[in-house]
Amino acid sequence: MSATGPVLQVTGLQVSYGPVHRSTDAVRGLDFELYAGEVLAVVGESGSGKSQTALALLGLLGPGARRRGRMLLEGKSLDELDEAGWTRVRGRRIGLVSQDPGQALNPYLSIGKQMLEMLRWHQGLGGVKAREQAESMLRAVGLTDAPSVLGKYPHELSGGMQQRAVMALALLGEPVVLVADEPTTALDVTTQSQVLALIASLARQSGTAVLLITHDLAVVRGVADRVLVMYGGRVLEQGRTDELFAAAGHPYTAGLIACAPGLTSTPGSLLPSLQGQAPGAGDWPQGCPFHPRCPRRLEKCATSMPVLEQISTTHWRACFNPGSDL
Repeated sequence: MSATGPVLQVTGLQVSYGPVHRSTDAVRGLDFELYAGEVLAVVGESGSGKSQTALALLGLLGPGARRRGRMLLEGKSLDELDEAGWTRVRGRRIGLVSQDPGQALNPYLSIGKQMLEMLRWHQGLGGVKAREQAESMLRAVGLTDAPSVLGKYPHELSGGMQQRAVMALALLGEPVVLVADEPTTALDVTTQSQVLALIASLARQSGTAVLLITHDLAVVRGVADRVLVMYGGRVLEQGRTDELFAAAGHPYTAGLIACAPGLTSTPGSLLPSLQGQAPGAGDWPQGCPFHPRCPRRLEKCATSMPVLEQISTTHWRACFNPGSDL
């Protein structure tokens, strides 16, 4: 964390859909801060509210959505921006790397045309200077044959190369925050590792703050500085990555860690699994949203939501009966 304060501060974020009297709440009172040069991983199963959080930060929620709470980017509010204001922020101050690079890239334009258009729009650059900057950014994300890549269309690139091109596009605007929403979903394991390492390296070298959204807690180890665990649109636990892996107190966090194969896992052996399935937004039970699946649930877990308590200077947890056994 930086002494200069967070570049992004989110307080009490709520995202709801449908009529007010019977709304579906996808995100329920989310608080977090993001600092320059760090990677904050937001982890949880599908439907936990991770992608809705990303859409809120980018001003891309659907027309039926209602957003409440406060979002500050470099101390300036994003809450009342109109579409013109969001257009100036997206790409220029907040970049996006999505989970499907094939859909993020325009199939009818070469990589070079897409990058040059990005530079013209956000930086006012053109001609030789724009091309030089585009080639430099492609090399920065590991595409060493930059002149060749500029002339190719998305379908001529592998999945890993497409994702690197998307990262280059996102970084051309020199954003202060990069939202990486499940950036390795469509990639093989080896390429996943390379892309995640690249994200971490770019954050440290450029000072860009990265919000890494993933359903897989295992992939963030060694990449993220801090982890925020979401379930039911709420934060159940958050803290430094090493601290959470060493002392995960919430049964949901411990379950996500236990489900991931490790170096000591025996090939062919069954891994522990979380019982049951996460319900969709709007179907969350009263009390702690995880209590129907929780092996440590108490009677009060079904009626009351525990507050997020500070366990140490860098560790918070919302649980009435914490422990690491499943």
